[in-house]
Amino acid sequence: MPDTHVVDNQVPPFVGHNTAQSPVLLEALHREGGGWAEAEVSALGALAGSEEMVACAVAAERNAPILRTHDQFGHRIDEVEYAPEYHRLMSVAVESGLHGAPWAQDRIGAHVARAAKMSVWSVDAGHSCPISMTYAVVPALRAEPALAAMYEPLLTNRHYDPSVAPALAKRGLTAGMSMTEKQGGSDVRAGTSVATPNADGSYSLTGHKWFTSAPMCDLFLVLAQAPGGLTCFLLPKILPDGTRNRMHLQRLKDKLGNKSNASSEVEYDGAQVWQVGPEGRGVRTIIEMVNLTRLDCTLNAATMMRSGVAAAMHHITHRKAFGEYLIDQPLMRNVIADLAVEAEASTIVAMRMAGATDRATRGDESEALLRRIGLAAGKYWVCKGVPRHAAEAMECLGGNGYIEDFGMARLYREAPLGGIWEGTGNVSALDTLRAMATKPETVPVLFDELDLARGMDTRFDTHVAALKNSLGDYDAIEHRARSIAENITVALQAALLLRHGHPAVTEVFCATRLDGRWGNAYGTLPTGLDLGPVIERAAVKLS
Repeated sequence: MPDTHVVDNQVPPFVGHNTAQSPVLLEALHREGGGWAEAEVSALGALAGSEEMVACAVAAERNAPILRTHDQFGHRIDEVEYAPEYHRLMSVAVESGLHGAPWAQDRIGAHVARAAKMSVWSVDAGHSCPISMTYAVVPALRAEPALAAMYEPLLTNRHYDPSVAPALAKRGLTAGMSMTEKQGGSDVRAGTSVATPNADGSYSLTGHKWFTSAPMCDLFLVLAQAPGGLTCFLLPKILPDGTRNRMHLQRLKDKLGNKSNASSEVEYDGAQVWQVGPEGRGVRTIIEMVNLTRLDCTLNAATMMRSGVAAAMHHITHRKAFGEYLIDQPLMRNVIADLAVEAEASTIVAMRMAGATDRATRGDESEALLRRIGLAAGKYWVCKGVPRHAAEAMECLGGNGYIEDFGMARLYREAPLGGIWEGTGNVSALDTLRAMATKPETVPVLFDELDLARGMDTRFDTHVAALKNSLGDYDAIEHRARSIAENITVALQAALLLRHGHPAVTEVFCATRLDGRWGNAYGTLPTGLDLGPVIERAAVKLS
C-alpha cells in the first residue's frame, strides 16, 4: 500500500534568494548613475529574500494595525498599534535610506540608488507607503524654507523613531499627506476643509479627510481652503508643547490589500497647522510630493511584476507535470518568457524615470521635462498592467497560487493599488495630456529621447511616427488619453530596450508589443523567437 503522507513533487520554500539578482535592474542602476551603490542594493536584496524578512512581511499583514482612539481612562489618544514586525520592516527601510535620505546626499545617482533599493526591498508594500511619502515630502516642504530647515534633517537621517513625541524632540521623522475628501476624491479642489489664520502666524484647520495613509507619521502635508484659496499646510501630529494636535482618527479603512498600512479617515477639529507655499497655490505646492510618490507607484508596479516572475520561475523550475519539469514544456516557456519581457520593459522605464528624477534635482531642465511627461504616462501604463500580470504569474503555480501560504494571493491583492493611488488610470492619462498642454516643451524632449533609437528597428520607427501623428491630432484627444499614455510608454520602453536591453528580450518586445502579434493573454508569443536567454535572465537562485 502507498504511504499517502509522503510528500514529493512539491517545490522548496521560496526563501533564501537575493531579490537584487535582476540583470535589468542592475544594468539600469549603473547606466543611470547609481552603480556605486550596487553592494548596498545587493545586501538589501539578500535581506529581503531571507526567511526572517519574508516571515516579518507575512506577520505584518496578518496582524493588521489596530486603532486606539482612547486610553483606559477615556483620554483621546488617536494612536495606531502595529505588529512588532511592522516596526522591524520600517527600521530596515529607514536605516537603508529608502525614505528621505537621498535629499541629504550630494552625490550623482543618489535617487537612482534609492530607487533600486526600494525595488529590491519588495517584502511588504504596506510599510513602504510612509517610507515613500517621507521621501516625497522633502521637495514640497522646501516651499517654506523655515519649516524645511527645522524638519528636513530629521526626515533625511537614518533613525527610525516610532515614539509619540514632538517632532523636534525625536531622533527621526516620517511624513504623510492628507488630500482627498469624501465628496471629491481625485478632485482635490472640491475639498471643504477650512484653515483660518491665527494671530501667531499658524492656522486652525477644521474638516474631514476621507483617506490618510500612515496616520502615525509625525508630520503631514494637508490641503485646505484658506482665505486666498486652496493652500498646502504642514500639520504635526504632536505640537511643540507636547500636546496632541486636534487630529482625530475616525476609523481605519478595510482595504483589499495593503493590510499592514493603516489607512484612515481623519477629523480635524481646530488642528494647528503652518502654511507651506503661497495661499491659493496648494495643488502646485503638494504636486511636488505627488510626482515623487507616483515614481514609487511605477517602481513598485515593476517590482511586483519581477516578484511574480521570480515566484513563478521558482515553482516551474522545481515542479513536474506529466513526467517533465514545467520549465521544459513549450507552452509554459511561452508564458514565463512573456511575463519576464513585460517585467523587464516595466523596470527599464521605471528606472529611467528615476534617473530623470536624479538629474532634475541637480538642475537638468530637459530631464525634468522628460520626467514630467514620461512619469505621467509610465505610471498609467505600468501600473495598469500589474493585475493582469499578477493573475498569470499566480496561475503558473496552479492551485497553490490561490492559497495564502504561497504568497501569490498577497501579490494579487496588492496588484491594483498602483493604478488607483496617486491618481487612477484616467487621472494619470489625463495628466499626460496636461503635461503637454501646460509645458509644451515636454513633447520635443520626449521625441528627442525616442530619436536616440531611431533607425534601430523599423517597427519602432513606425510606432513613433504614429505616436507623433496622434499627438498632432486634437480631435477627441481626451477620449484618446489612455491610448496616448500607453503608446508613449511603449515607445519609451522599446527605445530603452533597443539601446540598452538584451537582444532576445528586445526582439520579443518589438515583435509583439510593436508588431501587433501579441495575443490577448500572456503566453501567446509567436514561434521563431529565441526565448532561452529571456528565461535565463529571469532565473532565481536560492542561497
